[in-house]
This record gives sequence, structure tokens and C-alpha cells, in this order.
Amino acid sequence: MKITEIKAIASANPDTDLRGIRRNYVYVKVTTDTGIVGWGESTCGPLSVANMVEEIGETLIGKDPFQIEQHWQEMYHLWHNVRGGVVQMAAISGIEIALWDIKGKAFDVPVWELLGGKMRDKIWTYGRFDGETPDDCVAHALRETATGLTALKGDPFGHTGIFPSAESEADSIAKVYAVREAVGPNVELLIECHGRLNPSSAIRFADAVADMRPYVFEEPVPPQNVDAMAKVANSVNVPLSTGERLYTKWDFKDLLEKQVVALIQPDICHVGGISELKKIAAMAEVYYVGVQPHNPYGPVNTMAAIQVDVGMQNFQIQEGGNKPWFDTVVEGDFPQQVDGYYQTPTAPGIGINMDEEVLAANPPVELSPPEGYIKQARDLWGSKQETFWG
Repeated sequence: MKITEIKAIASANPDTDLRGIRRNYVYVKVTTDTGIVGWGESTCGPLSVANMVEEIGETLIGKDPFQIEQHWQEMYHLWHNVRGGVVQMAAISGIEIALWDIKGKAFDVPVWELLGGKMRDKIWTYGRFDGETPDDCVAHALRETATGLTALKGDPFGHTGIFPSAESEADSIAKVYAVREAVGPNVELLIECHGRLNPSSAIRFADAVADMRPYVFEEPVPPQNVDAMAKVANSVNVPLSTGERLYTKWDFKDLLEKQVVALIQPDICHVGGISELKKIAAMAEVYYVGVQPHNPYGPVNTMAAIQVDVGMQNFQIQEGGNKPWFDTVVEGDFPQQVDGYYQTPTAPGIGINMDEEVLAANPPVELSPPEGYIKQARDLWGSKQETFWG
């Protein structure tokens, strides 16, 4: 079997999400001379990743798709000066996932069977509890738990920058207390921060909500400074997590060696794909750290991550629900969550195929940076950054 084509397909979700937003996704289609097609995903924000998918992909034409580790090493070391950046890693990830999809389909087994078999029959997932006010957060949380979800994540922080006002701190604390009171003690609450606190404010917040027993406090400070995260971890009685903005196994090294977090959050379509997610999880296992794969993206990302989750010893919980439009862009039906769980997939490969006609009918949309992001850039780097977004 030989690879005959590697193509990136950029497409917007056909329906707006719950916030009325359409965003762009980049899928990867790898074709072989036997007719077996593999699907991957390289979504990372900029559509420029599609060009990199096809440029890297040219180096694999005519090669055996089963030699996944060999191809990964060659793709990673292809350009010395871009190595490890999110666009390169997303491109590699999408191709790598598609190669595993081909291998699973060729052997007529799900990918998890090729990775060592399964350890669980279902995959725990979570919903959300976001809102502008505590009452909004409660209403959102109750809608989610009514579907059977037993874990919820929310971002209660309304400020930009990393120096919140006393009013903003009080508001974020009030949201967590209101949701905990509404859902009771048996629903796990994950608190998302997106790195919008400094160490001192992160410590104050964590101390204030510790009695609400958060399952984890995610990315309380920006991820670039591991020692700053360690300062928070050593000062609070709330478990921390981070990792959605770390792109290689080397990025996780110091975080794990310093035993800063209870959970890591590598994203399968940013860290190099299926093999790399499994390797990073094994690194974390040495330090008794759990894994919560990051995934706010498309259906391929979700299914690829689940393939690794099935046999991962230290898997904890999977981000990424079943967005309503998933059923539109895949052939057939996308697997459903039942009472907050996905069942272990049984279809060959990653378990789904994309509908190319639907993808083509929904070309990428023009996007401008959300105003909140622009304000955050100005707050962090000063008013002279008004032209930061071009």
C-alpha cells in the first residue's frame, strides 16, 4: 500500500454554535492506492495550517502509510527553525491521525485495538457552566446536568489581562459557589481560567473556592512560566491542570518533573497525533499525573482522542461533547453521549468518515479576532499594541 495524496480541507461548521459563532476547521484526507482513505484533523486557528499539511504531505507521497513512527520523525525534523510550533505540530498531527485511521481500516479494527487494547468500555466527558452572571451559570449548569452529565467545566472570569479587580474576583467566586449549590456535591466542577490570573490572584481565588471542592483548576496562570505555576501549586489545596498550549512532549517535561499539576491537557491535534498523545500520557503516568485530553474542535479530534483514551492507564476525563453539527459533517451518525459518557467505539480506524460534499458546501468564513482578545492583548502589552491584529 502506498500514499497517493494528502489533502487539507478547510471548512466552517455548517451551523452556529451556542454563542452564535461559526469557526473554521481543517481536516486532513490521506488517500492510498488501494482506495482506503484516512481522516485526520489539524484545526488550530489559522488556515495557514492547510498549506503546511499539503507541503509536508508532499514528502510522504509514494510511501507506506503503515510506517507511522518513521514518518512522524521525518515530518517533525523537516524544518529546523519551525520545529515545535503549533502550526507545524497541528499539520503533523492531522497527517498522523489519518495514517492511524488507514491502518485501522486496513486491519478492520478500531485504532485502540492496535494501541494495546482497551481498559474501559466508556469514556467520561463533561459539559459546561458558563454565563455572564451567577444566575446564568446556574441555568447553564442545570441544562447540562438534565442530560445526565456528571461533570461540568466553566470559565467564571470576566476580566482581561492577568490583574483582576476585586470586583472581578468576587464575581468569579460567586459563580462557582452558585453552581456548586445548584448542582449539589456529586457533580464534578472543573474551573477554567485560560491563564488570566497572576500567581497571587490565582492563590486568592483557589483558597476562596477550595470548600467547593473543584475537580481541577485549569491554567490559572499563563503556561510559559512553569515556576509561576509551581508557586500556585505549592500554595493551594486545589489540584491544577494545564497543557492545552503545550505542543510537544518536551514542553511537558519540566511541568511533570517539578510535579506541578494533577492533570495534563494535551490536545491530540496539536501535540503530534495519536502516538504522541500516548507517549505524553506515559510520561505523566510516571509522576502519577492524570490526563484530560483537550478538545474544543471537530469530530475527528474527538474520535481520535477517544481511541487513545480507551487504553490509557491514567485517563481521567475527555473534553469535547457532541456538537449538533457533527451529525451533518460526518457520513452517517456521530456517536452519541449517554449520561455523560461515550461508549468505546467499535468501527474500524478512528470510527468516522467525513462527508466531503458537506465540507465543500461550507467554505471557510472570514474571521476577525474577538474584541475581548484584542482588549486582552492591549491590557497585557500596552496601548501601543492597538495594531497587534493587523
